[in-house]
Amino acid sequence: MPTTDQDALSSLSTQAARNLATTTKTVPQMQGISSRWLLRKLPWVNLSSGTYRVNRRLVLEAGRGRVAFELNGADDVRIIPGTLRELPILHGFPDDELLAELAAGFRPRDFRAGDVLATQGAPISEVFIIAHGRVELLGNLRYGTSGVVRVVADGHSLGDEMTGQDGEPVWAHTLKATTSGTLMVLPRTTFQRLYDSSDALRRQIADFEDRASRPTDRKGQAEIGMSAGHAGEPVLPGTFVDYELSPREYELSLTQTVLRVHTRVADLYNDPMNQTEEQLRLTVEAIREREEWELLNNREFGLLHNADYSQRINTHSGPPTPDDMDSLLSMRRSTKLFLAHPKTIAAFFRECNKRGLYVDAVNIDDHRIPAWRGVPIYPCGKIPISDTHTSSVVALRTGEDNQGVVGLHQVGIPDEYSPGLNVRFMGIDEKAIMSYLVTAYYSTAILVPDAIGVLENVEIAS
Repeated sequence: MPTTDQDALSSLSTQAARNLATTTKTVPQMQGISSRWLLRKLPWVNLSSGTYRVNRRLVLEAGRGRVAFELNGADDVRIIPGTLRELPILHGFPDDELLAELAAGFRPRDFRAGDVLATQGAPISEVFIIAHGRVELLGNLRYGTSGVVRVVADGHSLGDEMTGQDGEPVWAHTLKATTSGTLMVLPRTTFQRLYDSSDALRRQIADFEDRASRPTDRKGQAEIGMSAGHAGEPVLPGTFVDYELSPREYELSLTQTVLRVHTRVADLYNDPMNQTEEQLRLTVEAIREREEWELLNNREFGLLHNADYSQRINTHSGPPTPDDMDSLLSMRRSTKLFLAHPKTIAAFFRECNKRGLYVDAVNIDDHRIPAWRGVPIYPCGKIPISDTHTSSVVALRTGEDNQGVVGLHQVGIPDEYSPGLNVRFMGIDEKAIMSYLVTAYYSTAILVPDAIGVLENVEIAS
């Protein structure tokens, strides 16, 4: 009779012994839990009313936004007419039909890397809007030298000062393409024809020129008159501080889900771990992850979409270099932190290695965080990477007292589980399933435009 493995054993097997043993278990584990540095480092303001109003001084200078495009194939690029209001001179223009005529007047023009699109000092006869590509603005520097003053890319307009009617404007910089791309071009003759035929457009330009003639400070705010360094008894200027009449208000957004647990599971399977509590813990982790994503990417209040266009810059060469990080850092006072995708941070390290530079590190909450010029660079996987392998780096000044970026929530809400998040019992249905409504309330606010800066179109491919 053949022998079996069981017959060959001289003692109890471990497989059989496990039937009498107690298993040591972990709590349920979950992939996708990140450090959530933005939630941890953002100062949070408690909203007792649920609404946060940001009052600012009156700004007379219209901001420069980004024009958007429709792509119907490589040879069919069109401007979305309503986005022409992003041009300072057309800010708030109400006539949609005339905007459509203006948009139709733009024609695509391809360019290649190295092409000079305009020469400094030459008369401006066309408006350029970059549909795709990167362009350097070259200008005079000190001691008669010339160099790169700024780099612009998709959606930026150039030469729109020609639309004013006083004098003959000239190009302030030489425009040189660093990549191939496409320009949308509007001849001055086309604009002049529409200007001559439209009373609304003439009024719009007159209002724009009137605002531009009022005295402003270097931030475009209505100037506060004052006198300094005088002697004797001169007549001192009178002044007042004007405010925006329609300040922005932020309402709390929310993330919600309904957690369901069968009563039989909650009653019978709670040793050694409470099933309902573990289900709730993992649900809250997922909600907090989504909350951080919304704070960055929500189109209404997310930081990436609400950063002022004057605070957005492009890289000089593509990858994130120390020069680019210095440019981003120099745009504001008291920068508290950088946020970047881990792949972007790795690309920055590569550029530092090429130059023989060592990236410092700082100790934050017992973590070694890389830093540039003493400002920590926190990894944040919620910052998106585009299909073309580009991403962004965000620089923040934080806190109400510092006129920075703040998080918004309300504490003390009914059935609060953690600050700004509550869990409310919804009852038991006819299938004996308990339901809990889990809700997180949050938002974020930028108190002044230079509280946040964004380095855009950062190439991260190795």
